[in-house]
Amino acid sequence: MDGDEQPGLDEIERCFVAMLDGRMSRDEADRWAWRWIADESLAWDDAAWWALGLLHGIDLAPGPSEDFLHDDEQVREWLEELRRRRAG
Repeated sequence: MDGDEQPGLDEIERCFVAMLDGRMSRDEADRWAWRWIADESLAWDDAAWWALGLLHGIDLAPGPSEDFLHDDEQVREWLEELRRRRAG
């Protein structure tokens, strides 16, 4: 996830897994996704764009002293949905 080349679905999936495993913070996942979303010169398939949109904002909290807006269980569900979309 350090490269300069546009990530594919494998790398996007690895970002979800790294965040859930604690190898990447939610803030890092958010910033990684934003890097790619902000590059308007890139074209994305529907599954990649959907997944990047979820990763960007993964660190949002409803308030300053509250937990994340989306808990780990919801993120796991998104990961499973990404895997279904890839298979379909």
